[in-house]
Amino acid sequence: MEPFTHIRRLYTPIQPTIRQSADHVTYQEFLPHISLQPFIYCYWQLKTIAPLSAQFNYRVVADGCIDIFFELDNPKENYIMGFCKKYTEFMLENNFNYVGVRFLPTMFPQLFKVDAATLSNRFEHLGTVLPQTSAFITAHLDSTLLPADIAAIFDKYFIQIVAQAEIDDDPRLYEAIALILQHCGVVDIEKDLNTGISTRQLRRLFEFYIGDTPKTFSKVVRFQHILKAKPSAQSLRQNKLFFDSGYYDQAHFIKEFRNLYGVTPSKAFGR
Repeated sequence: MEPFTHIRRLYTPIQPTIRQSADHVTYQEFLPHISLQPFIYCYWQLKTIAPLSAQFNYRVVADGCIDIFFELDNPKENYIMGFCKKYTEFMLENNFNYVGVRFLPTMFPQLFKVDAATLSNRFEHLGTVLPQTSAFITAHLDSTLLPADIAAIFDKYFIQIVAQAEIDDDPRLYEAIALILQHCGVVDIEKDLNTGISTRQLRRLFEFYIGDTPKTFSKVVRFQHILKAKPSAQSLRQNKLFFDSGYYDQAHFIKEFRNLYGVTPSKAFGR
């Protein structure tokens, strides 16, 4: 197997459930075709099943990925969101139906040859980045479609994209990414990521394919590992969690977690 195909096996980017005020909001992820799974983590849908009494504040936590998203009722308004080193909040209307495509780390730049650093920490109209993909979404997606229909349309489109793509499978980049993922983000950038190129060269590769530095990506991976672990009340109370995850004290852990999630660990995990 090619080195880049291991990212999916090593990494599960999590967006927390929208339980905060979401009695009438649903979120689901569905898999792309198996041939696309090394590139696309999931397709997703966030929608209301009944009008809400007020606008909905949707928080997206840092996950190391790049997403395409749009309102299914108005697909011509389609966007791309780059790698983010902190959480992002979207104030949505009281009735919505959003659909998205979540690319695994490095895969959007691989498929479309777009410098990920130019998209980092923001979102913008997809048409300014990928006019053809934006036009495809506008022409082929609408609110009458079920998730299976959406997946089939996306599968057909992205299978063609993958077939035409020239993947730069640089083993020095993917070995460094694998080391970060295998160690859950707890690495010494200078010592542990010695994969055959200089720190400066590695940083350049990360900025183009990930959207930020190896250090920042490692922080997001460490944070995502904590989300996946779903820490117990005991581990939070006894401060075991932040020591095991490489934080040097509780204040550092809470500050970084809040920056990436938007709330404290105790609030995020309902303790």
